[in-house]
Amino acid sequence: MAYVLKIKGVIVCFCTAVLISALAFSAYYSGAYAVWFGASSRRLPVYSVETEEKCVALSFDCAWGTEHTDAILAALDREGVTATWFMVQFWTEKYPEYVKKIDAAGHEIGTHSATHSYMSRLTPSQISSELSSSSKAVTAVTGKTVELFRPPYGDYNDALIQTAEECGLYTIQWDTDSLDWKDLSANDIAMRVINGVRPGSIILMHNNGLHTAESLPLIISTLKNRGYTFKPIGAMIYRGEYTIDSQGRQHSAQKAAAFYGM
Repeated sequence: MAYVLKIKGVIVCFCTAVLISALAFSAYYSGAYAVWFGASSRRLPVYSVETEEKCVALSFDCAWGTEHTDAILAALDREGVTATWFMVQFWTEKYPEYVKKIDAAGHEIGTHSATHSYMSRLTPSQISSELSSSSKAVTAVTGKTVELFRPPYGDYNDALIQTAEECGLYTIQWDTDSLDWKDLSANDIAMRVINGVRPGSIILMHNNGLHTAESLPLIISTLKNRGYTFKPIGAMIYRGEYTIDSQGRQHSAQKAAAFYGM
């Protein structure tokens, strides 16, 4: 009897191991579906990137006005930093000279939708239309293909991320919010960013924040002194096969495979 129980125990352990391996294999190949170490299989955008390199990405959402944009561009230029700018279609079409200026400065441009709506409320067809038209609006000015998408209001669901993937876009969020849109002081903005980042962080800012430009020299100089470098998001994320954990942190498929012993 004891021998039979022992055999049954071995079989249970074997089946459990096979199941774990199958789940790991699924996580390895499932891209944005891979929410491992979490209870959900919900699709997630990239909030940050797991990296051994001490780098972060500045990003600016462009939806309203341009009054402070030149000052932001000047601050970035002085520090030799390139960033990622997410543009709404109506902003792109209203300010093509700024799209050209941002592109000419070596910055990366992504789409922030066509109409800045809550896109989780849209049908896949409507989402695809928003992403396609807004991306084409950027390409019409820069001649460059758009690869990144940031949902307005940080609002998303599975259908949105899946549709973005089908459109060839990586959906990008952030893990460090400057709250510059609240017109915080330059020092308060800087402290939120400086104290909030870690390697692979994506920082959310806005092109027309009242004190955003003033905060940048302190943010950039402090983080540089701490050993950080700055990259556009597209140069920091992993392409192709990757996993995303339950915190929205993107991991390379190679390292995930090594973790699971594949």
